[in-house]
Amino acid sequence: MCKFCWTVLLLLLLALGAAVYKFGLVGSVEPAPDGRQALLLSTDERNMVLAEMRAFLVAVQNILSAANHENMDTAAEAARQVGMAAQQAIPPALMGKLPLEFKKLGFSTHRKFDELALDAHQLGDADHTRQQLADLMNNCVACHAAYSLKAVD
Repeated sequence: MCKFCWTVLLLLLLALGAAVYKFGLVGSVEPAPDGRQALLLSTDERNMVLAEMRAFLVAVQNILSAANHENMDTAAEAARQVGMAAQQAIPPALMGKLPLEFKKLGFSTHRKFDELALDAHQLGDADHTRQQLADLMNNCVACHAAYSLKAVD
C-alpha cells in the first residue's frame, strides 16, 4: 500500500512540475515567421493585451505632454493609471499562456510607471520624469522586438 501511495505522489508531483513548466515558464508560444515568438492567444485575450499596450501608449503621450508643460500632477496620474494596479484585471488563464520573460517585462513596465508616478508627484522634476519615461520605453522596445500576438480560436 505504501509503495502505491509513493507512486501516486510521484506521478502527481511530476504532473504538477510539468504544469508549472508549461504555464509558469514557457507559456503558449511558437516561433513567428519574423524571428520573434508568437504568443498564442484567443481573440479576446489578444484584444486584452493590445488594449493594455494602447493604454501604455496613451499614458506615455500624456506623461510627455504633461512633463513638457511642467504639470507633474497630471504626469503622475497618467502613469498611475497603468501602474501595477492596472494589471490586476488580467485573467489567470491568460497569465498561464504568457512566457516568463514576457511576464517579467510586463510587471517591470507596470512597476516603472508606478515609480514614475511617485517621483513625478514627489520630485516635480520634468527632466527626471522624461528620463524615467525614456528608460521605461526600453521595456516596450524589448517586448515588441521579442514577441508578436497570434489569435488561435
